[in-house]
Amino acid sequence: MDIQSALYQLHLVKAETARAFIPREFRLVEAFGYTLGGFFLANYDDSPAGVFDELVVIAGIVWNPPSSCAWAARVLVNSEEACHHGRKNVGLPSQVARFSKRITPVPRQTKGKFGGFLNRIGVGTTNRLSKDCMDVQVTEVVGTASSDICNIKLITDVPKPKFNKWMGPLITMSLPSFSGQTEYNPNLLKYSCRIACRVRAVRPAKVSGPSPSKDRNSDFKTTDFTAEELVDKGRNLSISIMLSKPILALEFNCLEMQVEDPTILPNNSTCSLRPA
Repeated sequence: MDIQSALYQLHLVKAETARAFIPREFRLVEAFGYTLGGFFLANYDDSPAGVFDELVVIAGIVWNPPSSCAWAARVLVNSEEACHHGRKNVGLPSQVARFSKRITPVPRQTKGKFGGFLNRIGVGTTNRLSKDCMDVQVTEVVGTASSDICNIKLITDVPKPKFNKWMGPLITMSLPSFSGQTEYNPNLLKYSCRIACRVRAVRPAKVSGPSPSKDRNSDFKTTDFTAEELVDKGRNLSISIMLSKPILALEFNCLEMQVEDPTILPNNSTCSLRPA
């Protein structure tokens, strides 16, 4: 799969929020009541499911000796084919969504040779459009109903990064993840994404949510919910992850990704991961 660019943003997520998504047999990697979650936002230029946008909401990190794995709370894609593939083949909690994008120019002041003096008399400042602000509105779609998830505000270079512009070092790595135990794939799965890309730290994107919901941050401790209420609870908790505090944002450029076929974990393989 080929991706021109993507954003991987890490957030501090409340452990109690992350545990609502993670199977009880896994031990959450946490400190002081928080774990590392966040989101991955990308546009796929080429994939087995065609061209599509994707937002992966990451609940947190679970312990998998001798390392750790991420757990996705929600995967939003604007492709029925990609949604079906994620549900059936990778065991992901995929949902169909709309990705509405709006680009507005961001002016930056520049100074000429005599800019300092001319600025003081009010005639020396000129504006040059050097960056764009892209607002990505993500709306989940279920049948004829729709629910806003979030708006992600990105600042991008304009024009696109030049060939000789430094886009970070070239790296290759493997990102292990767990998935499954959904209504579409009840098995517990493990898979890895092998990626090769250029990566650099960037300013975190600003995320805003829909209108406040009275139960968005409510506790997820009872199981006495209808199926629709469980869907709403999962959606609201996913929004709370998106609105949590960002601590690091990484931009991936010229990204090539290969998703390995998931392996089914036997029931006894996770016994050592259960909390004491």
